Amino acid sequence: MLDRVRTALRSPHYSRRTEEAYVAWIRRYILFHGKRHPMEMGAPEITRFLSFLAVDGKVAASTQNQALSALLFLYREVLELDVPWLDGLVRAKRPERLPVVLTREEVRAVIQRLEGVPRLMAYLLYGAGLRVLECCRLRVQDVDFATNQIVVRGGKGDKDRVTMLPVAVKRALARHLESVREQHPDDLKHGAGWVELPTALVRKYPNAGQEWAWQWVFPATRIYFHRETRQRRRHHLHESVLQRVVKSAVRKAGIAKRGTPVQELLGHRDVTTTQIYTHVLNRGPSGVRSPADGMPEA
Repeated sequence: MLDRVRTALRSPHYSRRTEEAYVAWIRRYILFHGKRHPMEMGAPEITRFLSFLAVDGKVAASTQNQALSALLFLYREVLELDVPWLDGLVRAKRPERLPVVLTREEVRAVIQRLEGVPRLMAYLLYGAGLRVLECCRLRVQDVDFATNQIVVRGGKGDKDRVTMLPVAVKRALARHLESVREQHPDDLKHGAGWVELPTALVRKYPNAGQEWAWQWVFPATRIYFHRETRQRRRHHLHESVLQRVVKSAVRKAGIAKRGTPVQELLGHRDVTTTQIYTHVLNRGPSGVRSPADGMPEA
């Protein structure tokens, strides 16, 4: 049945993260009710499970909503059953939380304690407003040095957008891509050099996965074997690498805040390019300064 769930999620091109989350919640729901088949259960069992998450599990409202979405998808899209309104469901409360905001000086102190690729990625998170996964998934063709722009493909809500390429990081990023490009022919020489392509492009352009334009800006250090295509590929750098390094840098800087490499560092949950540009450049009533002014040297 879980295979049916995966197939139903892949048909409308749900993200891999959504697929993993939905399958995990459905499995947890089945185990909670003693491995009973979902066809034997309905609204009362869903209500009991979700109420348990809120009351005993003390999960956040967003977590409970995700579990609810997974179960509704299971019943409506996979089992094709209508689930009536869930009466008696105990809803997890959605508290109002203030975001953790680091000052410019604190951000500078964190970045100064980073080195190499994590430092470069932190610049892009702070200066271009990229989410962590968006930064990890950048491809070579998404960075336009001529127009100082970065194209974010398949961002939140599977939407593309354009953001700025910070001047302070432009030269360092160009040097980084030169080193990545030197590695690519080596991979090709050893029968590797492939990357995963989005949607069905692999069928339309069978060799595109080896082209330079499609390579990751921040590739992983190891090559893996993809069983379905029998290709030796490089994945992009995993987001946990950057998250770990930034948390360590926050501790080393002696900052008594829960700093993580997400947009809440700027005080926004969904930051637009304009907001970030204002945040980075705005000096206040006296005017504005250049992008590199006051930022650590790349």
